[in-house]
Amino acid sequence: MPGQLLRPSGFRLAAVLLVGVGIAGCSSTGERMRGALNAITPYKVEVVQGNFVSKEQVDALKAGMSRQQVREILGTPLLTDVFHANRWDYVFTIRRQGVEPQQRRLTVFFDGDTLARFEGDTMPSEEEFVATLDTRKRSGKVPELQASEDELKKFKPAVSASPTQDLPRSTQPLPPSYPPLETR
Repeated sequence: MPGQLLRPSGFRLAAVLLVGVGIAGCSSTGERMRGALNAITPYKVEVVQGNFVSKEQVDALKAGMSRQQVREILGTPLLTDVFHANRWDYVFTIRRQGVEPQQRRLTVFFDGDTLARFEGDTMPSEEEFVATLDTRKRSGKVPELQASEDELKKFKPAVSASPTQDLPRSTQPLPPSYPPLETR
């Protein structure tokens, strides 16, 4: 009996090999497999944080502007540091499914109540930013949505002699007088 337990049968050997191949296969998922898994992932919500600052807004900033003027142009800053009261940070991030996350930063420095300088990433114009938002796949040709008179004549129904005669009883118009709802 003890010798029989030590000798691997064909079934045990096949089971061990199958488990080994399964474990090795799970550890070697390649780029192709990840692409297939990404195609069947559930919808992920678009996450937008901060204020979008455009190139046009940055171009409107001039040294010497007051804090209120800067706030009117750029909006409320995402971060106002308690320890650095002369610095406002504008950070914008957007994370969308199927698109690389975008992050843009702009830091505005004040000297007292006036704008001293600003630095940050190069900002896209509003048109460029809007163009990056549209990720729908474009179809080739847009169909014409208006029919000509000739095309409309093809679909006009033929006029019958008596329109109510051919209709089933349930679709015929009701008589002008109706029976009472309650009996007296």
